[in-house]
Amino acid sequence: MPESLWAKESGCPGWSVQDLLSHMACSFWLAVDPTKLPDPGGLPAERAADLYVESRRSMTPEETLADYEQVSRQGLEMLAAVAGQDFEVPLGDVGTYPASVIPNAFAFEEFIHLRYDLFAPNGPMEGEPPPADELRLAPTLDWIEVALPQQNADLLAALGNSVEVRLDGLCARTLRIGAGTDVDAHITSDSLAFVRWVTQRSTWGELGVRADGDPATLEIVRKLTVI
Repeated sequence: MPESLWAKESGCPGWSVQDLLSHMACSFWLAVDPTKLPDPGGLPAERAADLYVESRRSMTPEETLADYEQVSRQGLEMLAAVAGQDFEVPLGDVGTYPASVIPNAFAFEEFIHLRYDLFAPNGPMEGEPPPADELRLAPTLDWIEVALPQQNADLLAALGNSVEVRLDGLCARTLRIGAGTDVDAHITSDSLAFVRWVTQRSTWGELGVRADGDPATLEIVRKLTVI
């Protein structure tokens, strides 16, 4: 990666490429040793992430990379240890999840940041992003499926019934959104496109998503966001 790229704007508004990598390292530090980061003081997760990144902007790109390499190794060991556990892990406004699900959260974060925030069209890096295969996409979708209800509780409370989302392509599956017995709308999307629109990185029109059913219900689904 050319040195000049570190300072360029990433696909995350307000963050450079170096900030993006710093954020990914901070996520591992939260799991390995949160005392290495500033006290967020009850801030929402996304605002706390800004605080963490801001606190590390004096680091050089080389220091940021070395930090990421170190903490991600430690983090992967920790995640492997909790993968089979069933205790609950509270993540503030992000939700509360079984420990066994937490590795999927990290797979999700690495997947979207590397492919959609570092590489074009949203990021400045040219060329082909890392491959999107079943090994990486499946846990990303698993995280979205379990996190979406908790992270969008207010929006989903406005749904009269359910929405069926059929994902085609790699890791094809059908999701049921909402608690209602009846289905008010159907959505068909490529699975990789789904990751992009449910993280608000692109729109249905741009991605060729097909939708039919109650307009008000579909408008709610357009606003869903998973982090």
